[in-house]
This record gives sequence, C-alpha cells and structure tokens, in this order.
Amino acid sequence: MATPEAQHGSLSAPGAVTLLLVRHGMTDVTGPKLAGRTPGVHLNDTGRAQAADLARRLEGLTATALISSPLERCRETADAVAERLGLPVTTDERFIECDYGSWTGRSLTELPEEPLWRVVQDHPSAARFPGGESLATASARAVEAVRDWNVRVEQQAPEPDDDTPRVPPVYVVCSHGDIIKAIVADALGMHLDLFQRLRVDPCSVTSLTYTRSRPFINGINDTGEALAAGLPTAGEAKGEAAVGGGAGVSGRTEQA
Repeated sequence: MATPEAQHGSLSAPGAVTLLLVRHGMTDVTGPKLAGRTPGVHLNDTGRAQAADLARRLEGLTATALISSPLERCRETADAVAERLGLPVTTDERFIECDYGSWTGRSLTELPEEPLWRVVQDHPSAARFPGGESLATASARAVEAVRDWNVRVEQQAPEPDDDTPRVPPVYVVCSHGDIIKAIVADALGMHLDLFQRLRVDPCSVTSLTYTRSRPFINGINDTGEALAAGLPTAGEAKGEAAVGGGAGVSGRTEQA
C-alpha cells in the first residue's frame, strides 16, 4: 500500500526532482473574465513584459525540460523562458486549464450569482462546471502529469562523476492558476476543498522538490515583486477566491 507521502506526488525511484511551476502572464481577460480554454487568448503588453522579466529571473538555471499547457498564453510565456534556458518547449495536454464549460468567457462579477459559485468556493472537490470538467478531474490529470514527469526527469539526470551529492534536477512547467493550486495542494497533502486558500499570480514561480519520501515546498507565488506589492487589497481580503487565478499584482496595480 502506498504511504501518505507517495500518494502526494513523491518519486517512485530514488533521488529527488525540483519542479518550478510557472503561471502564464497577463492577458486582456485575466481577472475580468474566466478565459478557460477559449482559443486565441494571447499575452498583452503587461503579460509580455512579465514573461520577459520571468525569463530574466530564471536565467542561469540549469533545467532538464520545459513543459507547457497547449493554450497560447502559456506557450507564449514558455517561449520567452525557452530562449534564456536554451530548451525546446514540450506541450503536455494534461497541464491545460480546467474546462469551465458554460462558465467560459463569462464575467467574474456575474458568476457569484450562480448557485455553483458557493460550491466552487467552499467545496471545490464537488464542483463540476456545467458542460465542462470537475475540479477534481482537473486536479487528478495534472497531478498524474507531475508524477510522470518527476520520474522521467529523475531517471534521465546524469550521475555526478565523483562522490559529490547530486543536486536534484530541475524542470519547469507553465500552466494555469487553478491547475497550479491543485498541484500545490496535492504536494502539501491538502484536501482539494482547501485549495482556494492558495494564491497563484500571473508569471509567479512556485518551487516544489519531490523526494522519495515526501515533497518539500521551497516557495509559493514568487512574482519577483517587493513584498508590499503582493499584499491583498480590501476587496481581495473579503475571502472569495479568484476562480481561474485572478490578475495578481498587475490587477491590483491597475485597480489602484
């Protein structure tokens, strides 16, 4: 029987792997609307600047693989990073955004009127979007992808030439707010019903190291901004989670 740690994404092989989870940069609909899987949603000027800054922050990193959701906003973010890291971008459909069904494209100011909103906020493991996917299903496929990539990256990592302890190999995944929150919740051993307590801003980096026994959280939602810039506004402090991830620091700046 699997140990509790193994059930939360630890490796099935000896060693350790570090995963850097990157959320895509800003688009014109990030924050106001639930973009979901809408095609043709590209980074805007803010998002492109965020992606360039992200690439600068990751410069010098030795990474084994760079994986992206197939949606344009993630691919464009990953492409900016790929040039600095000298890696091709590999697409993995399992890291795509949750399928929000008929909620896709709707304003986040009108969705709280839907009866399902309270389920999404308070009991997300039971939420299935009309005509779309459940959050539990989205979480399961993303976590499965992480486990597959953990083993693949660990097995491909070269052994050191001497007795020096091997530094865990690193790989990067560019995905979406709710998907990243679900992966982090799994790593923490946190029930999906609690994942709305997490925040993942555009172009933030979340670092997880998976070992044979358990995952470790190295950092969550690092945007490279000063701490004060990331503190919540009065509106954000009301307790409602931003479905899809919200606009983060850029949205707060624009609202100021």
